[in-house]
Amino acid sequence: MSTTISPRRSAWIPWVFVGGMLVVVAVNGVMVFAAVDTFTGVTTGSAYDKGRAYNHVLAEAARQDALGWRDHVTLSDGVLRVTVRDRDGKPVAGRLDGVLRRPVEGTEQRLAAEAVAPGEWLAPAALRAGQWEARLRLTAPDGNRRDIRQRVIAP
Repeated sequence: MSTTISPRRSAWIPWVFVGGMLVVVAVNGVMVFAAVDTFTGVTTGSAYDKGRAYNHVLAEAARQDALGWRDHVTLSDGVLRVTVRDRDGKPVAGRLDGVLRRPVEGTEQRLAAEAVAPGEWLAPAALRAGQWEARLRLTAPDGNRRDIRQRVIAP
């Protein structure tokens, strides 16, 4: 009885594993390139100093909360509407200044807010579609201030 050695039919199986690993490495390479290429490099400047001053931030937030003012910010049809009421629901008059900031890019657009009624302001806002952050400061006639930060979505 003679035995002949025939070529193995399963010789391709190791190459499937090698090919699979090459696909994984290629996909990871593309993902790493995309992550590094699209990184904006935006970081917080002076992070150490800001960290040390955090107690002042907390104290200012507590002071503003003690005022009891409530704000409401909306964006529709290219107009930013801001209303501020005190704890009794009465309008809070004052001067409103601020910017609309695009969080991803860091670009800012100054606002020209006009008081249309006590406690209500309108500002034209021609924005590109996407998420924006309204960073506003209301200064009342008696000197009290409220910082308003709210995200809005431009269609």
